[in-house]
Amino acid sequence: MSNSAVLPVAHAEWIKIKSLRSSLVSLVIVFVATIAITTLVFATIGRSEADNADAEPLFDAFYAFNFGQIAAISFGTTAVSSEYTSGALRISLAAVPRRGLFYGSKMLVVGGLALLAGLVTSFATFLISQAFLGDEAIGLGHPGAVRACVGGGIYLALMALLAAGLTAVLRSGVAVMSILIPFTLIVSFVVGDVADGAAGFLPDKAGQQVLHEAPSGSLGPLTGLAVCAAWTAAVLLAGWWAVRRRDA
Repeated sequence: MSNSAVLPVAHAEWIKIKSLRSSLVSLVIVFVATIAITTLVFATIGRSEADNADAEPLFDAFYAFNFGQIAAISFGTTAVSSEYTSGALRISLAAVPRRGLFYGSKMLVVGGLALLAGLVTSFATFLISQAFLGDEAIGLGHPGAVRACVGGGIYLALMALLAAGLTAVLRSGVAVMSILIPFTLIVSFVVGDVADGAAGFLPDKAGQQVLHEAPSGSLGPLTGLAVCAAWTAAVLLAGWWAVRRRDA
């Protein structure tokens, strides 16, 4: 795909997302929900939890990501599902007959916006959480802190793209939300810290390894993020196949 072809289509996709209130709201909520929960938690129990012997200062700073990722999933889902629910997909494909170009441009815009929101959210979450910890606070100079902030933003973008690709496969935002939201919440809280088993290779568990200073499982920070990226790439390829092969 040449730049001359991608840029106009990507601009059109940006206009669609900007005009779709539900998608734009979901993107804003990625930041707002994560920061609000971070502020509430660290303002009330931050210092007492920091003294806990089992505390992990770096990973604990991103506690609210468990909720922010839901908004990221919602953003990726609504950005794609709107094409199917409104019947706009036929119009989009009439305007851009090259389905690979259409799909790639949409995912480029979804991923770019999610990455921007994710990076802003990640750095703000870390800095705000530490503002309530006084002498227990760590800074960006702490080992792994910058890597966790950058990786956290990438992780949120990957979850948004995972949802977008799955929506292209299933053609239903309700179905995708019904799968991914319980999946991320139940796996994270019920399976818990079983990071040495198969659960550690699931996309959310693997991706969140980048938030740890020194992960205890079989995956390191960057290899965990790579596993999450591999899941996302596989789902995006499945979505590409679905858009190319199915009728609008």
